[in-house]
Amino acid sequence: MASCVWSIDCGSSRTTANSRKNPLYDLISGVKTFQTTLCSTASRGFIHCENGSEESWRFWGLYVHVCKLETLRHAYALAKRNNGAPGIDGVTFEAIEREGTERFLEQLRHELVSGTYRPMRNREKEIPKGGGKVRTLGIPTIRDRVVQGALKLILEPIFEADFQDGSFGYRPKRSAKQAIARVARVVVARKTRVIDVDLRAYFDTVRHDFLLSKVAERVDDDDVMRLLRLILKAGGKRGVPQGGVISPLLANLYLNEVDKMLERAKEVTRTGPFTHIEYARWADDVVILVDGHRKWDRLLKMVITRLLEELGRLDVQLNREKSRLVNMERGRTFTFLGFEFRRVKTRKGKWGVRYAPRMKARSTLLSKLREIFRRHQSQPIGQVIEKLNPILRGWVNYFRVGHSSRCFAYVKDWVEKKVRRHLMRARKRSGFGWKRWSRSWIYGHLGLFTDYAV
Repeated sequence: MASCVWSIDCGSSRTTANSRKNPLYDLISGVKTFQTTLCSTASRGFIHCENGSEESWRFWGLYVHVCKLETLRHAYALAKRNNGAPGIDGVTFEAIEREGTERFLEQLRHELVSGTYRPMRNREKEIPKGGGKVRTLGIPTIRDRVVQGALKLILEPIFEADFQDGSFGYRPKRSAKQAIARVARVVVARKTRVIDVDLRAYFDTVRHDFLLSKVAERVDDDDVMRLLRLILKAGGKRGVPQGGVISPLLANLYLNEVDKMLERAKEVTRTGPFTHIEYARWADDVVILVDGHRKWDRLLKMVITRLLEELGRLDVQLNREKSRLVNMERGRTFTFLGFEFRRVKTRKGKWGVRYAPRMKARSTLLSKLREIFRRHQSQPIGQVIEKLNPILRGWVNYFRVGHSSRCFAYVKDWVEKKVRRHLMRARKRSGFGWKRWSRSWIYGHLGLFTDYAV
């Protein structure tokens, strides 16, 4: 099938007469307009290709947009909003702004345009995972984050048009709560045999040659491909660094063929409006749910076989120790994105689903809070609460769905008691001070986080 190369260039030497006649040409002004135009075009099919299809379109003239100052400014603003730690060079946002942000961006643009830009090595930081294991984050420098962000701004709309409905991780207008709600609906619909997929060191094992070939299927721009190759090599010979701005997009692209396989399985086994297989994926966290009726035993086996085949083609290994096959109709549970899912009967006697924060998620939170109390035991309670509230607010907002009330009540009671003990120790007394301080004083006067409603 012939491919169609579509230019969106508006200023490079490759601008042609046809591109000047393109009605999109005048619409591309600024990063946001460019993204909106490109995304809607790629997804709605405004460009006609006589011998091709949507998936065969290839885009060139992209690099000039990566290098534009407005793109770099927007990427810098996004990087600063995340307020991450400095990279291996130790340069902070404050240091950049003391010297002048525009000067910094102009220099970065000059390096990109002249071809002299070289990303620095990522700073590695180990994050405890539990069980004595760690997750290694690769933290780029701020200048490299800005370049990655600019490249992502341009590439993301192209690949968003190709991504599947069951993919949720780090995508625009998609959230973990949507993925969790999808899984809950599917369980209620009696898709109760769950393939809980765990990929072994996924981010560390992505093959650069495979990934670049997938990018090249949609991008016909040598400068963009060269820049992407430099970014990947800065993280090592293999893998995409967890912590890189563009890494989530690339990780989603790499597993897109797995998503397509599952979408095809869903369609070929469909019975009218009813489907017998569903899935949800958040980056490398995947659950596949198959109809619980015995007649679909063969479908379950076929999906497992095809999954292993697709992962084999990508040179991605399944963690057989952690991957599980769960039958919820036998009272088994599974976890996804920090929630534990269990099939239960409702008060009306119908089968439903109960999902709440898993015990490990609660234990991790309490360990973090316990450490704050320990490190600040001699500090005024106001300073302690300033540390506690953002952590509690973020954790509760994430888990504020499903059946989290009981877990929230436990956390609220635990935190209040720790605050009371802190106050009593400051007075060299034992107990919790139930008569000394009312709850309205603890939450109202001291300002301890109190919004635990689901």
